[in-house]
Amino acid sequence: MQPQEETVAAALDLIGRELAAAIDSTATTDRQALDRVADLLAAAPRVFVHGAGRSGIALGMTAMRLMHLGLEVHVVGEVTAPAITSGDLLLTASGSGTTGGIVRAAATARDVGAAVAAVTTAAESPLAALATEVLVVRAAAKQDRSGTASAQYAGGLFEQTVVVLGDALFHALWRRSGRSADDLWPRHANLE
Repeated sequence: MQPQEETVAAALDLIGRELAAAIDSTATTDRQALDRVADLLAAAPRVFVHGAGRSGIALGMTAMRLMHLGLEVHVVGEVTAPAITSGDLLLTASGSGTTGGIVRAAATARDVGAAVAAVTTAAESPLAALATEVLVVRAAAKQDRSGTASAQYAGGLFEQTVVVLGDALFHALWRRSGRSADDLWPRHANLE
């Protein structure tokens, strides 16, 4: 492959256009599913987030925002995370919907009576089949290197969309709560 000269500004423009299209597609086609995921988050006594790699990091950002809202949130795999139980919610992200650890966690969650919300590019995946609610992101999965769904590398558009979806879920729940930003601020870390 021949190296191509591209400016950072051109890369930002490409990423912005792709992200806007992915968000628009999800907001248009999954509007009711988005609200149902927000309802699941609001109703769950505890929320667990689980993703691998960069998807997991993106969900970690969502977990932090949900904690600011006052929800009890745990990141799967952390040493302080308790066992998931009936009534809880597992919020997952897997572009392919086939990541073994995430699919197994979703199966376990369903087995104990917890709800599962899945963000994926694959509506017909094992993860989607286990989910109570599925948000389908129109983006390339990590292994798709064709450049047709996204010109970005290795699932970048999917992971960016996971961050924005998490922030949108938080924002909607925050506005529903009627609390001000000052009300939420004390939940920020003060150990600096």
